[in-house]
Formats: sequence, structure tokens, C-alpha cells
Amino acid sequence: MQHSLRLSLSLTGAAALALVNTPIQPVAAQEEDGSAADLGVMEINLKDAVRFNWGFQGALQGAGTPNQAGIGAFLPIAVGENSVFFADVLLNANFADYGGTSSIVNTEVAGTTISTSTRLGYRWLNGDRSWMVGVNAGYDSRPMNTGNADSGVTLYDKESAFFQQIAAGLEAVSDTWNFNAYALIPVGDTEQQLNRAFQGGALDTYGLDVGYFITPDLNASVGYYYQQGDLDDADGSGVQVELDYLIADGLTAGINVSYDEAFETRVSGNISYRFGSNSSAAETKKKAWQKPTIQALSEAVRHRNIRVHDSSEGWPNKCYTKSTYTLDGHHCNPTAR
Repeated sequence: MQHSLRLSLSLTGAAALALVNTPIQPVAAQEEDGSAADLGVMEINLKDAVRFNWGFQGALQGAGTPNQAGIGAFLPIAVGENSVFFADVLLNANFADYGGTSSIVNTEVAGTTISTSTRLGYRWLNGDRSWMVGVNAGYDSRPMNTGNADSGVTLYDKESAFFQQIAAGLEAVSDTWNFNAYALIPVGDTEQQLNRAFQGGALDTYGLDVGYFITPDLNASVGYYYQQGDLDDADGSGVQVELDYLIADGLTAGINVSYDEAFETRVSGNISYRFGSNSSAAETKKKAWQKPTIQALSEAVRHRNIRVHDSSEGWPNKCYTKSTYTLDGHHCNPTAR
């Protein structure tokens, strides 16, 4: 299965790379926005447009991901005539789940821990600057504290966990379309005991998002992903839709809805604000810099979370309360500890 998924991602990447050599733009977009030359895109010096930026981001809990807020920074290491080599780093505080709702299915995540994410990447523009293409790879870490069951039942022998993953991505952006293929691969101790009843496992996730700019400030995307883990309970496909809106310079808000059999329907929101260094630029330059292909050169990489799912593997031979009770049709024997 992994081989076929990786082959699929490779074919998607090849298709995206082929698109960059076909500078096709919808007629409506040409009429409303003008050509690249009209907006001065070809005359942009990327050393002026691609600068260090930093800011804050936050997200609500989703399918295997926590409530979180933190700080991030985009650091261009080398900017060429048509390309940029960069580092992208995030530091997030992970907070407790909503009461009675577990982000990992059964066990509520408790706060607060600090997760990290680092990416190195290379992005470049095609000949007429109608497409931006990029590749990136990096490492993520996620400590996780645990609480009680989402049903309110007390869980005993609560343990903290620490998960890690390596990640890779391929992206392509035009003024109309955007594509993002990604792979999240847990490493190290990928499954750990969370409490007396449940184990938690970090999920391999392989996905592809296809987006369309309804307006330059409003992007809608639909995605497919396949997830699997050593605990096997969460293996399967999922779909997600996302809507992102650029409210003002640097300020973006979005909503994401996903569905798969393991997590069922999850709704999450996100918001980010980045402090740029080009606010004093002339309006003509700003207009050119705001083209999606130019903006994408210095945007934060997507899909950074380590996704976790818990499993009652071994149930009902493990008891997690000090008294007998029934949960999900399974009877817990207090003597079988």
C-alpha cells in the first residue's frame, strides 16, 4: 500500500511539474488582472519581495491534532533571480482538548506541552513566473500529556508520550490553482502506552490537496489522504475540504472539515498573522508582490502536525478504573489488572 501511495504522489508531482511549463491562465483572470508583464511580475527583484517574516498562528483541535497556538518564522537562506532556498520553523504550545471531546478518539489530551516543526525547502518560478514550484522536508516533534476518557471516566496510570516524524512535501501554485502533496512518516517509538486501557500511535499520513483561488484572497481546496499506524485501528482513507481567506495583509483565517472512519467528521479552524518587512513599498510593487505565485515563495509550509490515534488494544484484559463498569459493550474486571 505504501508503495502505491508513494507512486501516486510521485505521479502527482510529475503532473504538477509539467503544468509549470504550460503558462495557461483563464480568460477571465487575464481580463480582470492583466498579464504578468502588466503587473510588473517579470520585473520583480525577488530579493526585495522575499524577506524574513515571522508571526503567530493558532488552530483548534482536529483529527488527531491538538488545540494549539504559537510562533513561527520564515527565513530565506539564499534568494536567487528566480528561486529561494529557505528554512521554516514553528514552535507551538499544545493545549488540553475540549471537555468530553477527545482529539485522538478515546483519551482526552491534557495541556500544556511544546511541539516543534522545522522545514528546509527550495522554491522556484518557471520562465514566465506563472507558476511557483517547491519541495521541502523536515522534522516534527510532539510531547503529549493525557487525561481521562472522553466519556468522563477516570483513567489510571496516565502516561506522557513523545512522538516524532519526518515529513516531505511538493507544492505548485499558479494565480488560479494550487497543489500540495505531502507525506508524514512517524519515527522512533511510534506507539506508546497512554494509560491502563489505551495505547496511542502516531499515524503515517499521505495526502494531496487541490486548491482553487476563487479570488486572490479566497482559496478553496479539497484533499484526499490515506492514514495508517502500527495499531491498525485508524488505517484507511479520508477526505477534507478547506476554505482560507486573507483578511488583511499578513492575516489569514481558515476552516477545515475532514472525514474518515477512524475520526469521523472533524471541524477545525485556524488563524495566522505574519509581520512582513515590505509595508513601506510603493503600491505598484505591492500589487505585483501580492500575486499568488510571488506570495507563495515566502508562505509557511502546510501539514506540520503529528497526528495521533489511540486504541484499546488488549481490552478487556486491561482495566482502567477502580470499580467494575461497562464501556462500549466491554465489561472490565477489576481483578484483571
